[in-house]
Amino acid sequence: MTTPTPSRSHARFAHIQWAGLPQRIEYTLLGSTNAAAPLMVFLHEGLGSLSMWRDFPQQLCQALGWRGLVYSRPGYGQSTPRPADEHWQPDFMHRQALDVLPALLTALGVDTAQDPVWLFGHSDGGSIALLHAALRPAHTAGVVVLAPHILVEDISVASIEQARLAYLHSDLKQRLARHHADPDSAFWGWNNVWLSAAFRTWNITAELSAITCPVLAVQGLDDEYGSLAQIRGIRDALPHTQLLELAACGHSPHKDQPQAVMGAVTAWARHQAQT
Repeated sequence: MTTPTPSRSHARFAHIQWAGLPQRIEYTLLGSTNAAAPLMVFLHEGLGSLSMWRDFPQQLCQALGWRGLVYSRPGYGQSTPRPADEHWQPDFMHRQALDVLPALLTALGVDTAQDPVWLFGHSDGGSIALLHAALRPAHTAGVVVLAPHILVEDISVASIEQARLAYLHSDLKQRLARHHADPDSAFWGWNNVWLSAAFRTWNITAELSAITCPVLAVQGLDDEYGSLAQIRGIRDALPHTQLLELAACGHSPHKDQPQAVMGAVTAWARHQAQT
């Protein structure tokens, strides 16, 4: 029997309370059926969802022999949409790291105090993974981040402004609708907060020093949403961080250079799990 890949047809739903409101969270479990195998949780990008990971989580978990959890954050995929009048605040990633992820793990019966989880985050999901590891160090076994953000750069803002124009004037909304029940919820929640004046000073560099687990940070040399200052800043704060800088690679290393990412992550994770 094969384990499902992260697609809507295999999605399940968990129910949590967040900010005083009930939330339906779309998720899937994949990889090993061995309950003793390490669990890796996949945290998607700012416009991502469960289905947008495609088969990468399944392939990685199969290669490692680990279990995987892939989910769509509130406002994304088939999870509860963001109310149209709700504007995310600059601490929105902190809230995901400290409130939503722990609530989901609890709802699924994952005891992270007994078995700390491994986190695999892309872009905003990478920032959330770092924040979770900093805020709940005893509950985090290791972190892999792809194109994470630890501060706001001009290149990030410029590309997000271009994304706004694409959403308004191209077929981007239609393409996102393949993966989100409410594409406006996903897009404007992310776009509005990133382009707000209050978010320009967002910076989590000082919080990184609280991370005690191993970290692998990956970034493409052609990343249109951030410079190498992002992952090099992580290593400055956490000297034990291992970096992977990839040529011919943009903001999605797992899609642009899947074999390089797969090889590096499996080698790193196996080594860390044995130490």
